[in-house]
Amino acid sequence: MLFGNEREKLDRDGRFAPLMRGGATALVLVGLWAIAVAIFKPAPFILPGPDRVLSALVGQSASLLYHAGITLVEIILGLVLGTVFGVTTALLVNASALARRYVLPLILASQALPVFAIAPLLVLWFGLGLGSKVAMATLIIYFPVASALNDGLARADRNFIDIARMYGASPLQTLIKFRMPAAMPSLASGIRVAATVAPIGAVFGEWVGASGGLGYVINQANARMQTDTVFAGLVLLILMVVVLRLIIDITLDKLIFWAPRTNMPFA
Repeated sequence: MLFGNEREKLDRDGRFAPLMRGGATALVLVGLWAIAVAIFKPAPFILPGPDRVLSALVGQSASLLYHAGITLVEIILGLVLGTVFGVTTALLVNASALARRYVLPLILASQALPVFAIAPLLVLWFGLGLGSKVAMATLIIYFPVASALNDGLARADRNFIDIARMYGASPLQTLIKFRMPAAMPSLASGIRVAATVAPIGAVFGEWVGASGGLGYVINQANARMQTDTVFAGLVLLILMVVVLRLIIDITLDKLIFWAPRTNMPFA
């Protein structure tokens, strides 16, 4: 039997072990990349070596971190808004048969629209500033959250719900005390997926039109054939997503303590 400190240590080790393995894999890939550049000697604007990318990261650190901060704000705001709208929609769809008939098909249909077709419209409506990027991130995050919570609420144990109704619990009490706790692991899965795909919306919006952000930096550097800066921006974006996902994993595991995961991602 595991005591509290032992279980916490195992959870911590299980959470960080995939990161360590991922870091080791990344080092191997960087080594292969350096070897390939040394052997084939491609032009730097086609494939820069890791040393050039590191030099760009260090030399342009102030500018890159500034633009990374803009993208991070867009991602976090999109994640918050997408989660709020997704949770609200899932609750509405589960509470109302009318909403299930008319709102749910619209949600599914919205996912058929390609992101690159919506982005120019959002830039036109919300401008080149923060609004259009947050709107794009919100749209991408919204569906996995709404879909996951809707599925979790629909799969709540009917026996518990019947017992709650037998004892006179109102629909709201049943939702708060039985259905939502049972659906929280599904919601957590949706938020984890959303955190991973959130940068797609923000960066794509920056590509279409922006005056800041990592997507803007990558787009401008690509146009000038500054491939080392492109790679530097991608490295920062990857690090941002990994750290954000780790923070969300830790937070959700603390909040949903009654439904611990039996294994960690990629364990």
